Amino acid sequence: MDAVMEAAVLLARAFNSYMEGVAVGPDIAEFVAADFALSGVILDDRTRRDLVDHSRRRLESFMEARRIGRPKGEENGPSFGWMGDTLLSDTAVGEYGRVFDLIAVGRPGSGPQRPRTSALEAVLFESGRPVLITPPQPPQILGERIAIAWNGTTDTARSIAFAMPLLTRAQDVVILTVPGPSLPGPSDDQLAKSLRRHGAPARVGLVNETEKTPAAALLDTAAALGADLLIKGGYTRSRLRQLIFGKVTSEILAEANLPVFMAH
Repeated sequence: MDAVMEAAVLLARAFNSYMEGVAVGPDIAEFVAADFALSGVILDDRTRRDLVDHSRRRLESFMEARRIGRPKGEENGPSFGWMGDTLLSDTAVGEYGRVFDLIAVGRPGSGPQRPRTSALEAVLFESGRPVLITPPQPPQILGERIAIAWNGTTDTARSIAFAMPLLTRAQDVVILTVPGPSLPGPSDDQLAKSLRRHGAPARVGLVNETEKTPAAALLDTAAALGADLLIKGGYTRSRLRQLIFGKVTSEILAEANLPVFMAH
């Protein structure tokens, strides 16, 4: 969570934003429906309260160390708050996220200390808002050099529209065409011209040729360019409730060492 909060603070300082933390925990009904084992954890009322208190204190300590306080009148600058005194399910976080400009989450992974894929799926699919997915290593800068993984889809176009405040502040914006079969839609040159009309310093880049997978080639190129943020569309191959990512998206979410800005 430190990396997630660090990324949120970087954006908050740039835009004088209000940040709000929530405690996310397993929902019993969702566990039972998915037939997961609870591994002996008894989530009684006291346990849930303790988890919420621990999460709140962790956020408060983090913000205090960075001299960020609660909102005070008309004071201009980043601030933070806390939502409620109960654990929220993944779905509830996605629903609550509809009244925010951005939802910051951790990159999913296996293990008890890693964020769950279900949380990312819920906020991406339920909120209608963009999601900032942060890798385990906290970012030092965010949004100075931005790479766009362009594949011509509506989801990527929507991600770019949400990211416009970041794109117009960036020092460099490089458009990288996702390797693989091309899809109907505007070219990377047409996108670059459109972004430049908005004041973004956009240019077209080339994905390095490699024997690696398309996602790995894209990430390697973004790293070589010094990108500190990747904009990517999040899409489904199914209209079912369960979000199913395409192969390139899934690999980027699993391997990206830079924050990924994504919308569905």
